[in-house]
Amino acid sequence: MNKYESIIIVNPNVDEAGLKALEEKFTGLINENGKVESVENMGKKKLAYEIKKFSEATYLLFNFEAQPASIAELERVYRITDDIIKYIVVRKED
Repeated sequence: MNKYESIIIVNPNVDEAGLKALEEKFTGLINENGKVESVENMGKKKLAYEIKKFSEATYLLFNFEAQPASIAELERVYRITDDIIKYIVVRKED
């Protein structure tokens, strides 16, 4: 298994309960084929440029281990989740 880091940028209108639900959804998805090491809510931040007409957004950082094949499924679910504005998954060096 490889180590990964993923940041998702969430619509700023999502409340705390919605953020917790997103966190649990993706933690569960990652744990199916890997292991979540940590999840950090980095709070609301001003964006460098507008994305989908938002000038600020909430950032969630996931550190996890997973099989390389499961990353495609994770990104697919990121793409179809309406509250996610942007996302990135990066493989960490050992």
